[in-house]
Amino acid sequence: MEKIAVNALSKKQTTISILIIGSMFFIFGFISWVNAILIPYFKIACELTHFQSYLVAFAFYIAYFVMSVPASYLLKRVGFKQGMMIGFFAMALGAFIFVPAAFTRTYEIFLVGLFTIGVGLAILQTAANPYITILGPKERAAQRISIMGICNKGAGILAPILFAAVILKPTDQALFDQLDQLSPLDRAYELDALIRRVITPYTVLGFSLVLIGLGIKISPLPEINTEEETAEIAAANSDKHSIIQFPYLILGAVAIFIHVGTQVIAIDTIINYAGSMNVPLLEAKVFPSYTLFVTICGYLLGIICIPKWISQVNAFRICTVLGALLTLLIVFAKGDISLLGHQTDISIWFVVLLGFGNSLIWAGIWPLALDGLGRFTKLGGSLLIMGLCGNAILPLIYGHYADIYDLRTAYWVLFPCYLYLIFYAIKGHKIRSWTK
Repeated sequence: MEKIAVNALSKKQTTISILIIGSMFFIFGFISWVNAILIPYFKIACELTHFQSYLVAFAFYIAYFVMSVPASYLLKRVGFKQGMMIGFFAMALGAFIFVPAAFTRTYEIFLVGLFTIGVGLAILQTAANPYITILGPKERAAQRISIMGICNKGAGILAPILFAAVILKPTDQALFDQLDQLSPLDRAYELDALIRRVITPYTVLGFSLVLIGLGIKISPLPEINTEEETAEIAAANSDKHSIIQFPYLILGAVAIFIHVGTQVIAIDTIINYAGSMNVPLLEAKVFPSYTLFVTICGYLLGIICIPKWISQVNAFRICTVLGALLTLLIVFAKGDISLLGHQTDISIWFVVLLGFGNSLIWAGIWPLALDGLGRFTKLGGSLLIMGLCGNAILPLIYGHYADIYDLRTAYWVLFPCYLYLIFYAIKGHKIRSWTK
């Protein structure tokens, strides 16, 4: 298919493209944020430590590190649409791997399945994020990314609740409470039955992803030329031979690494943190949805206010500072509170509010990091997607300190992360040369 320059797209083509990519972000969110319930679920069913349970996030997101740059070359060779189809097929294969994993209750096979799903998502994200970033005026990029974020996080609100409704029963809490009292044989029988509940939903998911991949292939999504350069950008990049020569891009990739790690900690650890306050799993399953709902509120505020009342860079700066302040409140604020029918320590609600602090950081980093890359845009986007492996690394660090100290103290890992994000929002994105 012939590639079209972004400025040659009609308004109808742009609108259709945004709708299709938005649908894809909904799927990304549903697949990704179901990990919030998989982590405590596997922890019980496969009898894991905190550190081992967060290997769910590690296996899933380390695929971004492995696959992002190869994905950029794949997309360059076969184009966006065929590359997206391949990505959906890879995700389907990962879903099907859950079937033998569940029959044998083998955690390592589950991790292989999660890694394979992550490979497919890496291909899709490598295509979708640069695509939506350049699909319109630069100063409104944060708006478009916020719309994608609403699709992503909206799916994330539904995913843990729907998945829990499918695999958990009202009587499960009694089972969880008495597992330690069962004989080894009875315990193994109950846990085998528990883990096999994932077979049906992941089989359905696998076939659905195959159909979606075929649908993308025949969709009217245009092939955009992401390597076009204006005369001004071409002149500025005339001496550039490598993406390493763009400091603000490299620092932006580090910012993505840190940001996504803080975001997944806020969402994927909150069920276990609620459990430390004696909140049962069947009640705690809604807390990731609270965090994601607050994130969506931040996106909506961004869509309304950017750039009419506040620039996207200033919104980015406010969110990074807010994240640092909320981290301190999580660690230091104490006191029982009854809210939305939950009796908890107040600190868990500051974890929820991290969703608001995180909301416009992703949207702030992308346009700043890709600004002026020209022909390096696709590879630069791959580097930023590679930063998504922060989702794999930071939860493990959190889990390590949670095992050594406790779940609340482990949230200290967030504080230096937000300090770096503050640096990038204020200074880092302006650095155009490694030498002064």
